[in-house]
Amino acid sequence: MVGLVLGKQIGIMLFSWLAVMSGKAALPRGVGWCELYGAACLGGIGFTMSLFISELAFTNPALVAESKIGILAASVLAAVWGSVVLSLSLGRKMMNG
Repeated sequence: MVGLVLGKQIGIMLFSWLAVMSGKAALPRGVGWCELYGAACLGGIGFTMSLFISELAFTNPALVAESKIGILAASVLAAVWGSVVLSLSLGRKMMNG
């Protein structure tokens, strides 16, 4: 769960920051770091590859079932957290004009 939820956030934010700071990229007009963080949180939703890898990694059906529960729970947590971050960020922007 930690890898999907925090790992995606850290990876997306770190490499986005590095790209912007190096001058190789720029944030789109109207998009700030808070919005980018919200999108990075939503990156944890992608669970298809995680489910595939867990099927390959574990032969014990109990471990496969546990991994599926963890992956799905992480995806739900990432979706909720990303939605909250984006709602707060975009709501603040709407209030400030």
